[in-house]
Amino acid sequence: MEFDRELDTSGLHCPLPLLKLKKVLNEMAPGQIVHVIATDPASELDFGVFSEQSGNEILQRRREDGILHYWIRKA
Repeated sequence: MEFDRELDTSGLHCPLPLLKLKKVLNEMAPGQIVHVIATDPASELDFGVFSEQSGNEILQRRREDGILHYWIRKA
């Protein structure tokens, strides 16, 4: 999937991946997509709740060898 920005939060634990995601999204234009790489299992719940509350859409999630990938479209 194509994306406009990439955010690698590997090795960071809650709440840092979510805080970094919010910062990146604030710098992006509506409709742009950020690819987030995370290793914190809590990011699944954190990003899900955040997307529901903020209107940003998780387009795709994927787990590969313990690494989580998210593609999120800014509302």
